Amino acid sequence: MITLKINNTEIEVENGTSVMKAAQQMGIDIPNMCWHDELEHFTSCMLCLVKDAKNGNLFPSCSVKATDGLEIITDDSEIKEARQTALELLLSEHVGDCEAPCQIACPAHMNIPLMNRLIAAGKFDESLAVVKRDIALPAVLGRICPAPCEGACHRKTVDEAVSICLLKRFVGDEGTEPEIIPGPKTGKKVAVIGAGPAGLAAAYYLQLKGVEVTLLDKNEKPGGLLRTAISEEILPKEVLDKEIEMMLKPGVTFQGGKEIDTAFFAQLKNDFDAVILATGTLPENAEFFGLKATPKGIIADRDSYQTSDPKVFAVGNVLRSSRLAVRSVGQGKEVAFSVLQFFSGQQPTGEPRMFNSRFGKLVSAEFSEYLKESVNEKRTFPEKGGHSSFSKDEAIAEAKRCMHCDCRAIDNCKLREYSHQYNADQKRFKTSERRNITKSTSHSSVIYEPQKCIKCGICVRLTEKHGEQFGFTYIGRGFDVEIGIPFNEELKDGLSKIAVKVAEGCPTGAISLKNVD
Repeated sequence: MITLKINNTEIEVENGTSVMKAAQQMGIDIPNMCWHDELEHFTSCMLCLVKDAKNGNLFPSCSVKATDGLEIITDDSEIKEARQTALELLLSEHVGDCEAPCQIACPAHMNIPLMNRLIAAGKFDESLAVVKRDIALPAVLGRICPAPCEGACHRKTVDEAVSICLLKRFVGDEGTEPEIIPGPKTGKKVAVIGAGPAGLAAAYYLQLKGVEVTLLDKNEKPGGLLRTAISEEILPKEVLDKEIEMMLKPGVTFQGGKEIDTAFFAQLKNDFDAVILATGTLPENAEFFGLKATPKGIIADRDSYQTSDPKVFAVGNVLRSSRLAVRSVGQGKEVAFSVLQFFSGQQPTGEPRMFNSRFGKLVSAEFSEYLKESVNEKRTFPEKGGHSSFSKDEAIAEAKRCMHCDCRAIDNCKLREYSHQYNADQKRFKTSERRNITKSTSHSSVIYEPQKCIKCGICVRLTEKHGEQFGFTYIGRGFDVEIGIPFNEELKDGLSKIAVKVAEGCPTGAISLKNVD
């Protein structure tokens, strides 16, 4: 046994133990990309750097053995900077979108690709559940949203955008509402003033988290401008009423006919743990509420929606005039995060956002690659025309046009996770035009996207260890080296035994399971 110190704490480990393994035995997670427990160290990513406390030198902890008397530091400003640089060098050659462009363009940040894939598989109820995570009024917004998501759709570059808005409407109409089970009671109470899109969404998502919500509006019925400013032909009242009923059903208390003056507002602040202003337009007496405001709207933090009064939050058109209901619905969802953070004693920051790799528009050479995961069909329109919706067959056909632009490893990609943790800049070391994206899809279980590869070598070493006939290997030399199947063999031939193991070992989305939903 040998003795060393890690972050001033002494530990005994067996002779031959790497510094990384020694740290792991203490519960210290040292970031790594090229390490795999089944394999010998490779030392390519340089993300596991630690510092020798005696001489200040940095070294890769995966490849250095612990020695008697060694003293190391696993985390300080110099180490963080070195790891950030290592990540930015990896990102400089990484080409791929974490989140699909349509999801980024959606003001509510809805997981559009997953919705599409579930519709394409005929799983309408599951698709509706996905939509409701971010958009509380899918059938309503599917009829009135101007679809900014479709403007960002990669399919638009190939021919025509996927009809995302009509697909959202379809699942809102056809899907069975998921059972809503609010979380454990928090003991907190929130008053939401204004029952338009923003207020309804805020009330819906807060009550899901166990918050007692009272929704107040000057009108006798909830809905705001959705009820008064849109024609029955476009948005039937029965559709609006049905969705609002489902939002209030789990336990939101609605009080209509409530005019909010200065005294009533003060009472609400006294009676509730937080107040959300979602009145649709700036109240004429807002200055008497003691909130900072301009002629355009109430002043609130752009991320948390917290106003000059820490107990009061503001969302929707009360901030600035907008005819985009989906933006108000998105803000209603996001403010729920801020209110919950406020209740837990944290500084409200709004909905968490992860690092997101982006590469821009598709080029013509990539069209055929992306169509490998789609169908080469023109955009579908409802046969009945007018303001009608899709039939089931039409919805499935249109959903199949989605090209799976989001990354399959979006929830378990080490590169994304660490880039977020170390605030990495994807563009810092960009020196040339990006490489064109290619996709190897011949395997029944996995897909390989070489441009997402960081050349960690895990797949090469795993296929060699487990005796794949072809496996993976390094092709080329220097800066042009790539990882691929030798002798130009197909992916299905390179991974005939351990495809799933290789996909699970890949630290990015370069090699992923095809069916991850």
